[in-house]
Amino acid sequence: MANISTYPIGTPAAGDLVPGTQNGVEQADGSTLNLTRNFTVQSLAAFANSYSLGYTVYTAQMDAAAGAEPVVVELQNTTGLKFVWTRLTTGQYGATVAGTPFAANKFWGIIGAKILQDVSVLRITDNTVRVDVAVSSTGVAVDGLTAGYIEIRIYS
Repeated sequence: MANISTYPIGTPAAGDLVPGTQNGVEQADGSTLNLTRNFTVQSLAAFANSYSLGYTVYTAQMDAAAGAEPVVVELQNTTGLKFVWTRLTTGQYGATVAGTPFAANKFWGIIGAKILQDVSVLRITDNTVRVDVAVSSTGVAVDGLTAGYIEIRIYS
């Protein structure tokens, strides 16, 4: 038998097959077996996207020039919510959503920036969040954001 680690690395396509074990396949006599089966890359991806981790997620890349509204590129949004971003004041940007999804014990957020900026994301109310941006060395609010990446999770 060949050593699987010696096979060349490939780039998967949706119809490619991946071998695996399907556990507990019921047989005609009522018994169950663990069977080796092929799964398509597409079916594995669909399963991964449907599998619930207990939260929905909003992920975006944000940039803002001094005095300007943030430019937000949504990377993933499984929340079903529309995030409306605005500039609040120097070094602060806010997002509002409909409803009240950000319950205090159901919200988690993280943000990072590409350059030396201290950034944080805070739950302000049940439907608003705020991003604060400051100079790393002084803590003084800075008017702008460079390559900020934010992730917000809403737990069920």
